[in-house]
Amino acid sequence: MKFTHIIIFAKAPQPGFAKTRLIPALGAKKAAELAKLMLFDTLTMAVAACIGPVELCVTPEINQAAWRGIQLPPDITISDQGEGGLGARLERASKRALTNAEGILLIGTDCVEMSSSLLCEAAQALQERDAVIHCTADGGYALLGIKRFEPLLFSNMPWSTDAVASMTIARIGQLGWSVHVGHTLHDVDEPEDLKYVPIKWQI
Repeated sequence: MKFTHIIIFAKAPQPGFAKTRLIPALGAKKAAELAKLMLFDTLTMAVAACIGPVELCVTPEINQAAWRGIQLPPDITISDQGEGGLGARLERASKRALTNAEGILLIGTDCVEMSSSLLCEAAQALQERDAVIHCTADGGYALLGIKRFEPLLFSNMPWSTDAVASMTIARIGQLGWSVHVGHTLHDVDEPEDLKYVPIKWQI
């Protein structure tokens, strides 16, 4: 059976490990609390999208102390990101998931504008195109959807720079794939991004 598989990449929401660039504005404890809120919000909306299995791909491994006491939803699978840089981790997870899925959506937990409806729309777009991407205002991307495994999309990429999204789209073009480029989203990585955090979270 084919389906759209959502893979969420996440760090353990521990002080000094998650959301470190927000520490100058929030302090280590509040930055980690925000990371935890963003993690659970992402998990909730991914499950609610009902487009296929939801996988949480974590670092460090789930059996490490960093995850102790964090109660994750029962209706998800959990995997380990493994060693190497972000590209190697995304490549491994994509290759594994695409052995069974019709398509995959790769997301993180940094985008508070992510939603169940956006995931459903991305999955629908992936039915009609070879790839779908939602770029972020800082030049990265919040979502990448693909139907075929291709290392070119992940290898030798200048991660954490403003060239990631444009290079990814260019490489999709090199492959001869069709792509749907969704509207631009905003990640919460830097202190100036805190304006995008929902007021209800009271951070």
